[in-house]
Amino acid sequence: MKTKNSSRTLPKWVRVIVPSVIILIWLTLGSIGGPFFGKISEVSSNDQATFLPKSAESTKVTKELQKFQDSSTIPAVLVFYDDGKKLDANSIAEIKGATQELAKFNEVEGDISPPIVSDDGKATLVAVNISSDTEYKEFVPKLKAELDKANLDADYYVSGPVGFTNDLANAFSGIDGILLGVALSVVFIILLIVYRSPILPFIVLLSAIFALSAAILAVFYLAKADIITLNGQVQGILFILVVGAATDYALLYVARYKEELTRHERTYQAILTSWKRSFEPIVAAGGTVIAGLLCLLLSDLSSNKALGPVSAIGILMAILGALTFLPALLMLFGRVAFWPRIPKFIKESESEVLPTKGIWIRTASFIAKHARLTWAVTSIILLVACFGLFQLKADGVPQSDLILGTSSARDGQSIISDHFAGGSGTPAQIIASEAKKDEIIKSLDSTKGVASVVIRADNSSSGTMPVGKSEAELKASIKESIAAGMSGQPNIPGMPSVDMIAQQAYPFKNATVKVVDDEVLIEATLSDSADSEAAQVTIVRLRDNLHEIDSSVRIGGVSAVQYDVKTSSNHDRAVVIPAVLVVITLILMVLLRSILAPILLLGTTLLSFGATLGISALLFNHLWNFPGADPSVVLYGFIFFVALGIDYNIFLMTRVREESLKIGTRKGVLRGLIVTGGVITSAGIVLASTFAALGVIPILFLVQLAFIVAFGVLLDTIIVRSLLVPALVHDIGRTVWWPFQRRINH
Repeated sequence: MKTKNSSRTLPKWVRVIVPSVIILIWLTLGSIGGPFFGKISEVSSNDQATFLPKSAESTKVTKELQKFQDSSTIPAVLVFYDDGKKLDANSIAEIKGATQELAKFNEVEGDISPPIVSDDGKATLVAVNISSDTEYKEFVPKLKAELDKANLDADYYVSGPVGFTNDLANAFSGIDGILLGVALSVVFIILLIVYRSPILPFIVLLSAIFALSAAILAVFYLAKADIITLNGQVQGILFILVVGAATDYALLYVARYKEELTRHERTYQAILTSWKRSFEPIVAAGGTVIAGLLCLLLSDLSSNKALGPVSAIGILMAILGALTFLPALLMLFGRVAFWPRIPKFIKESESEVLPTKGIWIRTASFIAKHARLTWAVTSIILLVACFGLFQLKADGVPQSDLILGTSSARDGQSIISDHFAGGSGTPAQIIASEAKKDEIIKSLDSTKGVASVVIRADNSSSGTMPVGKSEAELKASIKESIAAGMSGQPNIPGMPSVDMIAQQAYPFKNATVKVVDDEVLIEATLSDSADSEAAQVTIVRLRDNLHEIDSSVRIGGVSAVQYDVKTSSNHDRAVVIPAVLVVITLILMVLLRSILAPILLLGTTLLSFGATLGISALLFNHLWNFPGADPSVVLYGFIFFVALGIDYNIFLMTRVREESLKIGTRKGVLRGLIVTGGVITSAGIVLASTFAALGVIPILFLVQLAFIVAFGVLLDTIIVRSLLVPALVHDIGRTVWWPFQRRINH
């Protein structure tokens, strides 16, 4: 009988040239793509539009607002507050002088509003319109420096849409460096422990970094050409996903390569055999993740839709790196890559190279004796954990709670809510037919939750004019305010009368309603904070009432955006999750040549995911006191947990099927567990660690996603893949391959 080492050898030139060419190609890609690590933020936007649902009413309003404006602007709401003290006339005058100086910046467009003082006199607002093309991360520090020069008595906060966008951009600023540095450092330490070699971790990480470089290069030019949309959230997930997936696939290949080195004397034979036997599980695992991610294209929410193709590109590069660059590097280093624990060639049969001791031998032995008990107990534990789902609060959180740590915008919004109508500075925006405006204004005035109403106007210093009051009523109100301000002051000869001052101060003398395409823009300041649940309830009430008057009415603004994002997130969750389950099930059926096995694997994965969400809910609510969670957290958690978790099912079950064809299912699952247990556990720890690195970004969504995926992967790896699945398969036996079990030995 021929030994494996007597097989036909490859010419030396092939063994040298092919790996060299592959390495050269990847080095070229890395040298080109590497510099784009720092450039990718240039095509990344944290603008609100990159997160909005395209079909939503608020999105349409955002686009149509431009026709009522000379240019596209976004408001910055400056909040001035002196620790609860009343702001006197001098303080107000200083605030007015300091804020009017901001008009010198090119980024500021239109008139700056005069100071708006709260009824209790303790807080003041100033609205500044900023060009939407502005890089807020660069402009806001300039604005603050200018206000600092005025040396005001009151503290100030930059709030409103500009403030929150700036705080969000600052929170994402650590993505390029800190996030990647943390992830790579953690992975390197884990690989060092796993391999106990100073060389192999560098080889694995090198393949992951070059895969990421190639992905970033592709994503950069696609985003630059406006083919895909990129934001800070998607960018951060891309980094983590590629590093985690590339390392996982590398671990699988290296484990098989190490195993084959004990069976093949020649390194290239071990390389080729490992490649042949790793190709299907790696491609299947990566393909499953890609298919799951592309299901996000069914999303209505732009941020969800953007994640699909961007992440799919990343996974594709991870697959290519693991199947080309990594084998080429290992061919270059040979057995030395494992130094000092170099695997030796053993002239024994394949069955005799199994380890004889260790945790996986003991685990397999226990499952062989207590299979039914094992899967029953683990299932009960996971089911109990699922009860925490009833405490999951994933209906969205206010914008002000998205940023963890310090936030000027959040602090400013809190002051606004305490001293003004909560929606001051960020009104609901209603675009309606000019012919119906009177009915709509009347309805707005009578709607609960609406504090005041204005309409966009020409020839008005503020760009708006009040509605619902006659000119005489407005003049009387102005006269009353002036008289109150002059009360107690001595009479000075020649001083104009209150009536004369009021007449001159009337700002709407020549103002006319702005009509564009037979439509008007009405702005309604809400009583509640713009990003609150109560404000969203008011938006729903307004839409119900106004759509009865005119079905063509569109309502937008911050509150409407928040509501539409939440609604779209719930829609996406209901559509994408079933689609992912169907796609993954079909892929598993083709891969495992079975109907029953994929259903069992999906069932165990869903049970594990439910337990993860249950435990997460308890920790989020009672330990970390989070205000809630965005609906997208559940969707993203599901996508990454299930799609990546299925990878481990594929790693395990493809090997189990391979062994089952030779020695039967029950022996095959035990053997599969023994030879893959270590690599799957290592891969799970690596993936969990890389996703945990997302927690360094102080964004509530990413912190929660980091925990859900990291904890879930560990739970899935340690309990489901190591105990529950092997025990189920062992207990069921050959029937698990139904209806194609005839090829399987008993």
